Amino acid sequence: MACVRIVGLGVIVFLFQVFSCGYTEESTCTPGFESELVVFKVHRDHLHRGKRLGRVTFSNCDGRTGTLFQSSDEWFDVDTDGTVTLKRRVDLHEGHKVFSVHAWDSSGKKHTVSVRVELVHHHEDHHMDTVMNISSPQMESPSDVLVLRFPKSSTGLKRAKRGWVIPPFNVPENSRGPFPMKLVQIKSDFSNEAQMQYKITGEGADLDPKGTFTIERLSGNLFVTRPLDRETKASYRLIAHATGVGVNITEKPLEIIVNVLDQNDNMPVFTQNPFNGNVPEAADKGHEFMTVTATDADDPDTDNGVIRYSIIKQDPESPNANMFQINSVTGGIRVNSLGLDREKWSKYTLTVVVTDMEGRGYSTTGTAVITVTDSNDNAPQFDQTSHTVSVPENKVGAEVAKLTVTDGDEEGSPAWSTKYRIISGDKDGFFSVSTGPSQLEGVITTVKPLDFEKNKQYILSVIVENDEPFVGSLATSTATVTVNVEDVNEPPEFNPKEKIIYKPENVPVDSELVSYTASDPDIGKSQKIMYKIGNDPAGWLSVNQDTGMIKVKKPMDRESSYVKDGKYKAIILAVDDDNTPATGTGTLIIELSDVNDNAPVINERTIEMCNRGSAPVLLSITDKDDPPYAGPFTVETQGETSKNWSTVMNDTSTGVFLKLKSTLKQGEYNVVLRVFDRERLFQDNTIQVTVCDCEGDDVQCNPVNIPLAGIPLSGVLGILGAILLLLLLALLLLLFMRRKRSTKKEPLLPEDDIRDNIYYYDEEGGGEDDQDYDLSVLHRGLDNRPEVFRNDVAPTFMPAPQFRPRPANPEEIGTFIDDNLNAADNDPTAPPYDSLLVFDYEGGGSDAGSLSSINSSSSGHDQDYDFLNDWGPRFKKLADMFGGEED
Repeated sequence: MACVRIVGLGVIVFLFQVFSCGYTEESTCTPGFESELVVFKVHRDHLHRGKRLGRVTFSNCDGRTGTLFQSSDEWFDVDTDGTVTLKRRVDLHEGHKVFSVHAWDSSGKKHTVSVRVELVHHHEDHHMDTVMNISSPQMESPSDVLVLRFPKSSTGLKRAKRGWVIPPFNVPENSRGPFPMKLVQIKSDFSNEAQMQYKITGEGADLDPKGTFTIERLSGNLFVTRPLDRETKASYRLIAHATGVGVNITEKPLEIIVNVLDQNDNMPVFTQNPFNGNVPEAADKGHEFMTVTATDADDPDTDNGVIRYSIIKQDPESPNANMFQINSVTGGIRVNSLGLDREKWSKYTLTVVVTDMEGRGYSTTGTAVITVTDSNDNAPQFDQTSHTVSVPENKVGAEVAKLTVTDGDEEGSPAWSTKYRIISGDKDGFFSVSTGPSQLEGVITTVKPLDFEKNKQYILSVIVENDEPFVGSLATSTATVTVNVEDVNEPPEFNPKEKIIYKPENVPVDSELVSYTASDPDIGKSQKIMYKIGNDPAGWLSVNQDTGMIKVKKPMDRESSYVKDGKYKAIILAVDDDNTPATGTGTLIIELSDVNDNAPVINERTIEMCNRGSAPVLLSITDKDDPPYAGPFTVETQGETSKNWSTVMNDTSTGVFLKLKSTLKQGEYNVVLRVFDRERLFQDNTIQVTVCDCEGDDVQCNPVNIPLAGIPLSGVLGILGAILLLLLLALLLLLFMRRKRSTKKEPLLPEDDIRDNIYYYDEEGGGEDDQDYDLSVLHRGLDNRPEVFRNDVAPTFMPAPQFRPRPANPEEIGTFIDDNLNAADNDPTAPPYDSLLVFDYEGGGSDAGSLSSINSSSSGHDQDYDFLNDWGPRFKKLADMFGGEED
């Protein structure tokens, strides 16, 4: 039977002896708990979370060290090694608590043990000085917990091998020695059969802090070599090893847990000093507003680490010495008495003491500084409670009035800054009130335009409040603002703002379109309204200034670039006759319906084709009008065209195929085609066809002399050469004259005088009957020569091209240029680029005077042109003319 002897000063000597009673060395092992009841005794009635109570022992009979345990009480947790700990705080109100622990063996069978936690007092611990048998109820002693295990029946526990079990033991910290100090003696069951030797490993042995524990090799006496400090390390885990000396005997390593018992060797310490807090002056009694905290390094599971707080002094002691109270456990400071007044006592200093041993041990002093903050116990008051103001109508954002207030609370605090509300007189929301920059004024502004004709006066009631709610019941201040609306001249109003009418585009000039009038909203005034055209992009309209009747001034055209999606927009103005006239605007939209006023045209103006075997050329046709005034189209040849050319419409009648009927000589021919729309509106189109001497569709004209207006190509080249020579001579002459002028000694301006000059080119009239020109004198020669093809007049059988007038809107300039360029390109009366223009006959006389009277400041009289005589008789005349000798 193994015995444990417990000696004074907490030194436990474990003596291991082998007894044969109750055990058979090779008996069969039965899984189960070592006892049916486990009792854990504790010294305190409140147990903290994480506290270790002890361990229950379960044998699996398979050598496993870990077992699955389950507690019937969710407040307790059982680890796989049987250690029982608390999952939450437990209070033993009745002095004990009972629950069950379940375990399952390797075969899946469930085993149960009852666990009882009992409260004991310190005087009951005197049994520590006695000797107890392990075979009697077994003892484990972790920290302040005493564990007793009552054994099962003799048949319940069968040992398969020799084993040794050492419960944890405690060593007090700060022991004075002498050192090394003996703790226990370890003996193996085999020590009576053979000599055994012992060693220890683990924390404090061969691991840091190394050398704290030592063991005598042969005796097994375990020693501690220095004082222990629980705050440095609270427990040590040692592994004891026993082997035979000279024999092959090795015990299974034994775990020894050494717990360091706490002593009250640390004073509590405040986490900061001083503590700062704020309390509103209107705080109610019991209002907790700050917390002081302290820590103690001693064991919190003992009284050594349990701290308590108290207030020992208050400065100032007004209005009484107990204005504040502290929670002794949590350190929370709360208001204990009413009467705080920031204006009288704005700050308090409390001297706080924290003491361990639940207020009976070591103490530390700290300071709590309390600042009394302002509470909203003063309502703001208007400086003036009645205002009368005038505001012009129609203004949004106009300042109506500024309402100033005073407040007795702390400046800059939420209890001092103000906010405002309109509580009556503005049901339609015409006004708003906001806080001004000074935080002590309310600014009223308009958010909607006021209307004098609808409401001439508003009476507003405004209330002022603070950003922070009032403390208790305080009387609020209100102000009355009477707003008189001033009448201003308002512009006439068209009804509707946008008027739409429907008219055909060919409405005759001077036709009445619509009467578009406006009304004057100033009902208190008698004013006359006059009407004007504000914007008429194409200049098609006129308006009667008195009646507002709108008429057609110029023909309208639905195909005009000013018409978008068939709609033409014009702006009409209505102006009253007030001293400061006001102008209203209305928009007139004319939706123009289409009429057949545009003849179809052929898009292609020049084509090329071979005079033999050429395929028909497709010419496309367009019509500015919309259906049903456009296609299908028909085409007829005109005049001499029908002799050599034939036409066939394509399948959709939107184009025509032009085909050569007979072989023509290489040259250029004008083909006149008359194109009809579906309502037989037509226009003649002249197509310039270049016929080449080739065959098929590969058009290639041979470089032969093609007669141009009866002149062979060689003649044309000669004429061009003569023109170039004359241009060259003129250039040389200008260079020579410039060189001579540059040699003058007195120029008009000094050479270093550089200035910007303004030249006027727009003044072209003002003298000698130049306001009325008769250009017919330039045509007399051609009028007398009808056989010459006239390029300056349109043929009578061809319609003149339609050119758009210059628009007034700059945004339409681009479209204006494109439209007129397209019209010029499709002009059937335009001469070919290489046509010969006749300038050789100028008529028999001229009404214009001689140009010889025109002199130049840069006349060539002072120059020598005799060198021109060397160039031949043709230049002699030039020398005489520029040299000043005229015949």
